[in-house]
Amino acid sequence: MEIKTLRDPAFRTYGRVIKGYDTKVLEEAMAHTPLPEDVVYVASVPELEALPVAGQLARGFYGQMEIQVGYCNGHNKKLNAVEYHRSSELDLAVTDMVLLLGRQQDITDGMTYETRQIEAFFVPAGTLVELYATTLHYAPCQAEDTGFRCVVVLPRGTNTELAHAQAAEGKDELLFARNKWLIGHREGGLPQNAWIGLEGENISL
Repeated sequence: MEIKTLRDPAFRTYGRVIKGYDTKVLEEAMAHTPLPEDVVYVASVPELEALPVAGQLARGFYGQMEIQVGYCNGHNKKLNAVEYHRSSELDLAVTDMVLLLGRQQDITDGMTYETRQIEAFFVPAGTLVELYATTLHYAPCQAEDTGFRCVVVLPRGTNTELAHAQAAEGKDELLFARNKWLIGHREGGLPQNAWIGLEGENISL
């Protein structure tokens, strides 16, 4: 699979590079976070949220909304699933990493998605990117065998457990967690309650 750079015009469909924020202290704080052999995601880390740059992102990027600052770390080379939110996501690459991205608009009426439509983008360490609300994404892939570390910034409560069971009428099969709609691959090792709708190869880099 071709891995494109963020300068490629194709990336404009999915997001943009965000500048003007000093993320060095945030990157340094991430050195103390775990780097497992699989993938770990923590939605909210108080120590990261207490850093001045977190407040700057809440005010300057999210328009004074309440945010959460967490991380996604580990070792990963596969797509496994795609998700989207009703809001943009900020990802800060603490290490070099690769994002596998698609478009929500390409989800079929039957709630399936063809993995051949996924595009891969290399994100250099120290780069802050916005992923638009319509961008399908999931855990980053490692660019090196040493794994990846990524800061994830989202509106407060995103990716946390649903507060209420869905009613039978109007039930949304893709709604997996708060502000998280997910489509899994049958080979992705997802929980039993995940909607399995990715068709084609489970992309591996």
